[in-house]
Amino acid sequence: MADQNPGQNPSKTEKLLTILKLQPVVPVLIVDDAKSAVGLARALVAGGLRAIEITMRTPAALDAVKAVAAEVEGANVGAGTILNAKDWEAAVKAGSTFIVSPGVSPGVLSAAKDSPVPLLPGAATASEVMTLREAGYNVMKFFPAEQAGGAAYLKALSSPLAGTLFCPTGGISLKNANDYLSLPNVICVGGSWVAPKELVAAGDWAAITKLASEAFALRA
Repeated sequence: MADQNPGQNPSKTEKLLTILKLQPVVPVLIVDDAKSAVGLARALVAGGLRAIEITMRTPAALDAVKAVAAEVEGANVGAGTILNAKDWEAAVKAGSTFIVSPGVSPGVLSAAKDSPVPLLPGAATASEVMTLREAGYNVMKFFPAEQAGGAAYLKALSSPLAGTLFCPTGGISLKNANDYLSLPNVICVGGSWVAPKELVAAGDWAAITKLASEAFALRA
């Protein structure tokens, strides 16, 4: 019988949902110095944010994923901004427990199909969502959330594309997070506000733990 879920099979979808359900906010981090990654991740975990996305936007990113995966108890570290199969392979080898992409490409979908690590693929339009659903995905990143139409746009998708869950990311803050979290098709949001660059540079982990605690307390 032909595989009806050629991309994200049910077991991988469940694995992804287990991670995303850990908290209402997934920190989206740009790490410039791998040495700070462990302290930063521990601060976030202490505040309740155990699922952490480190974006592949800096030379330090892979080393940061490796360090967090090896040294931070309780953390589920994922790699974001995965653009191709080469990125995917490197991120998984570094210890990523989930992968996030800003959109999709044949190369990324092929890598995802052959990997035990689940993918949270990006989509910004109804057509992109439909394409991903045909590929076996029903949990997606809505990106860039605010720029693509915000909570009102995502709400409008909830009825015609029922059964699809989203993690909106892009332009989300403590002020507007609940606009998204209140929607029936949103499982969590992604945000960078929980780890401001100035606090990371200063190593002010207590302040970051406080921000993480506030984010963890968000409820729809």
